[in-house]
Amino acid sequence: MGTSVPDAGRPAFYTVKETAEILRVDAATLYRAIREDAFPAVRLRTRYVIPAAALDALIAEVAESGGVVDLARFVAERRMMRDAARQSGGGWR
Repeated sequence: MGTSVPDAGRPAFYTVKETAEILRVDAATLYRAIREDAFPAVRLRTRYVIPAAALDALIAEVAESGGVVDLARFVAERRMMRDAARQSGGGWR
């Protein structure tokens, strides 16, 4: 996930409802995944928002793999890469 600036007409973050609609899942399913740390989100007090970059990365992974992507595994791998980069003093993208 990079630090790119969002396109002019596109939000940098989506609500859970908007993300659920994009993914064609129930919002309750997405809330469960977020609470189980299986879907990337930003928590602002009692509200969650989903970075557009996270959706872009997920879509790219699905397109690249050509198959089914286990979202929990995808998020865990990204988290491990981020933590490794932090420990080694490198930046995270």
